[in-house]
Amino acid sequence: MIPAAAPHPLSDARAARRAAYRATVKRVVDVALVLLAAPVVLPVVGLLAGLTMLDGGPAFYAQRRIGRNGAPFLMWKLRSMVVGADAALEAHLAADPAARREWDRHQKLERDPRVTWMGRITRRTSLDELPQLWNVLAGDMSLVGPRPMMEGQRALYPGHEYYRLRPGLTGAWQVSARHESDFADRAGYDRDYDRALSVGGDARIIAKTVGVVLRASGR
Repeated sequence: MIPAAAPHPLSDARAARRAAYRATVKRVVDVALVLLAAPVVLPVVGLLAGLTMLDGGPAFYAQRRIGRNGAPFLMWKLRSMVVGADAALEAHLAADPAARREWDRHQKLERDPRVTWMGRITRRTSLDELPQLWNVLAGDMSLVGPRPMMEGQRALYPGHEYYRLRPGLTGAWQVSARHESDFADRAGYDRDYDRALSVGGDARIIAKTVGVVLRASGR
């Protein structure tokens, strides 16, 4: 009988580091980076909030999303849509069957009539996401993780890895060719991210996010 091979010390050490990062270090890094960024981010958010309010609406928008273990939370964004956007979406989808098919498949619209002039700028640069740094600080989200899911999208998501993780301000799907992917494709990105979760992987995603912001290639 051939004896089983002994575990490789390097593999054990790598697994231990990844487990520690998932359990504790990732959260510590999130809080530290948010606090370090605050002196730069707060004035930018203040300026963008003022410009957003020029159309007479509020600066910020909160929407219920699904977090780790399926717990709901309020996710904050700079408002990028007209006041009454939910009703405007339903009216648009009811009047345009092609838009309805696009929405049902991707859960977004390439030409969204709800988006304001300021919203087009902040969404293309992803600057409308900056208020989610508060969600990261509060523990609802992480800097890197799955795209936060809306409550009505649970039935469309064919996986379970999402619920093991905190949703991310950025993530593997967010820096991919997301405009060409179906909503259900997110599950594959989340599964791969969950399996390979590490400090190096998160650092690479953050670096890619900087590129997306600089190229203004957001949704």
